[in-house]
Amino acid sequence: MIDPNTETLIRLADAAKSLPCRRAGKKPHVSCVYRWTTSGCRGVVLEAIQVGGTRCTSKEALARFFRRLTRGDAADVPAVRSVAQRQRAAERAMRELDAAGI
Repeated sequence: MIDPNTETLIRLADAAKSLPCRRAGKKPHVSCVYRWTTSGCRGVVLEAIQVGGTRCTSKEALARFFRRLTRGDAADVPAVRSVAQRQRAAERAMRELDAAGI
Protein backbone atom coordinates (compact mmCIF):
# COMPACT_ATOMS: atom_id res chain seq x y z
CA MET A 1 0.00 0.00 0.00
CA ILE A 2 1.26 3.43 -0.88
CA ASP A 3 2.16 5.66 2.07
CA PRO A 4 1.94 9.26 0.79
CA ASN A 5 3.96 10.48 3.77
CA THR A 6 7.05 8.43 2.98
CA GLU A 7 6.85 7.58 -0.74
CA THR A 8 7.50 9.78 -3.77
CA LEU A 9 4.14 10.27 -5.48
CA ILE A 10 3.98 10.68 -9.25
CA ARG A 11 1.09 11.10 -11.66
CA LEU A 12 0.40 8.13 -13.93
CA ALA A 13 1.33 10.30 -16.93
CA ASP A 14 4.71 11.07 -15.36
CA ALA A 15 5.16 7.39 -14.49
CA ALA A 16 4.63 6.47 -18.14
CA LYS A 17 7.20 9.05 -19.23
CA SER A 18 9.76 7.79 -16.71
CA LEU A 19 9.66 4.17 -17.90
CA PRO A 20 12.12 2.75 -20.44
CA CYS A 21 11.13 2.33 -24.06
CA ARG A 22 9.29 -0.81 -25.07
CA ARG A 23 8.51 -2.19 -28.50
CA ALA A 24 9.52 -0.11 -31.49
CA GLY A 25 11.32 2.34 -29.19
CA LYS A 26 8.08 3.74 -27.76
CA LYS A 27 7.42 4.44 -24.11
CA PRO A 28 4.33 2.90 -22.52
CA HIS A 29 1.18 5.01 -22.96
CA VAL A 30 -0.47 6.44 -19.87
CA SER A 31 -3.49 4.20 -20.57
CA CYS A 32 -1.20 1.17 -20.22
CA VAL A 33 -0.04 2.35 -16.79
CA TYR A 34 -3.68 3.03 -15.85
CA ARG A 35 -4.60 -0.56 -16.84
CA TRP A 36 -1.77 -1.81 -14.61
CA THR A 37 -3.54 -0.04 -11.68
CA THR A 38 -6.95 -1.53 -12.47
CA SER A 39 -6.56 -4.89 -14.23
CA GLY A 40 -2.90 -5.50 -13.55
CA CYS A 41 -0.40 -7.34 -15.68
CA ARG A 42 -0.09 -11.13 -15.45
CA GLY A 43 -2.03 -11.07 -12.19
CA VAL A 44 0.02 -8.33 -10.51
CA VAL A 45 -1.65 -4.94 -9.91
CA LEU A 46 0.21 -1.63 -9.62
CA GLU A 47 -0.67 0.23 -6.42
CA ALA A 48 -2.31 3.63 -6.94
CA ILE A 49 -4.05 6.29 -4.91
CA GLN A 50 -6.39 9.12 -5.81
CA VAL A 51 -5.05 12.57 -4.95
CA GLY A 52 -7.91 14.96 -5.60
CA GLY A 53 -8.80 14.44 -9.25
CA THR A 54 -5.46 12.85 -10.12
CA ARG A 55 -4.63 9.17 -9.99
CA CYS A 56 -1.10 8.67 -8.69
CA THR A 57 1.34 5.92 -7.94
CA SER A 58 4.78 6.15 -6.39
CA LYS A 59 8.30 5.37 -7.52
CA GLU A 60 8.46 2.78 -4.76
CA ALA A 61 5.16 1.19 -5.89
CA LEU A 62 6.52 0.93 -9.44
CA ALA A 63 9.62 -0.81 -8.08
CA ARG A 64 7.46 -3.25 -6.09
CA PHE A 65 5.26 -3.87 -9.15
CA PHE A 66 8.21 -4.65 -11.43
CA ARG A 67 9.88 -6.79 -8.74
CA ARG A 68 6.68 -8.86 -8.35
CA LEU A 69 6.37 -9.22 -12.14
CA THR A 70 9.98 -10.36 -12.36
CA ARG A 71 9.60 -12.91 -9.55
CA GLY A 72 6.29 -14.12 -10.93
CA ASP A 73 4.29 -13.33 -7.79
CA ALA A 74 1.00 -13.60 -9.68
CA ALA A 75 0.39 -16.84 -7.78
CA ASP A 76 -0.24 -14.64 -4.70
CA VAL A 77 -3.23 -13.08 -6.43
CA PRO A 78 -6.45 -15.10 -6.23
CA ALA A 79 -7.70 -16.26 -9.61
CA VAL A 80 -10.79 -14.53 -10.94
CA ARG A 81 -13.58 -16.98 -11.69
CA SER A 82 -16.17 -16.50 -14.40
CA VAL A 83 -19.87 -16.37 -13.60
CA ALA A 84 -20.29 -19.92 -14.92
CA GLN A 85 -17.41 -21.18 -12.74
CA ARG A 86 -18.95 -19.57 -9.64
CA GLN A 87 -22.35 -21.07 -10.44
CA ARG A 88 -20.87 -24.56 -10.90
CA ALA A 89 -18.98 -24.24 -7.61
CA ALA A 90 -22.15 -23.14 -5.81
CA GLU A 91 -24.14 -26.03 -7.29
CA ARG A 92 -21.39 -28.47 -6.31
CA ALA A 93 -21.40 -27.12 -2.75
CA MET A 94 -25.20 -27.46 -2.56
CA ARG A 95 -24.99 -31.11 -3.72
CA GLU A 96 -22.31 -31.81 -1.10
CA LEU A 97 -24.47 -30.21 1.63
CA ASP A 98 -27.52 -32.21 0.49
CA ALA A 99 -25.49 -35.41 0.51
CA ALA A 100 -24.28 -34.65 4.03
CA GLY A 101 -27.86 -34.02 5.14
CA ILE A 102 -27.27 -30.42 6.09
